[in-house]
Amino acid sequence: MTTITPLLLITADPSHPLAHLALRYTRAYLQSATTEGESNNAPLNVFFYGDAAHIANRLRWQSADQVNITKEWQSLAEQYKLPLPVCVSTALSRGVSDTDNSTRHQLDGSNLATGFTLVGLSELAMMMQDNSRLMQF
Repeated sequence: MTTITPLLLITADPSHPLAHLALRYTRAYLQSATTEGESNNAPLNVFFYGDAAHIANRLRWQSADQVNITKEWQSLAEQYKLPLPVCVSTALSRGVSDTDNSTRHQLDGSNLATGFTLVGLSELAMMMQDNSRLMQF
């Protein structure tokens, strides 16, 4: 029996309802996988692309009456050992950078939130090679 791995391609800006739907879906999926036993469920992959790169900006301020989507993703990543890959090109073009890329491109500091990693599109391609079901938010 072949297992299908959900692959969530998150492209929505953090203020968009789809970005929050992706977070809720991921939380529910991971809670279900834990409840039912990990051996019964396929792993879950996420990939942040386009405007979703803003989610990985540790300097994004959020008012107290709104969900801080960055902190929520960080919490899920920590609790479930979930990698949070972000497309490096779309992140850099939106002002989100890690230390290595800031040095390489002579940028004035880094602002990548803890738990997120900047990766190339080859990471997404490798995720798509596996038996995965792609869902875009």
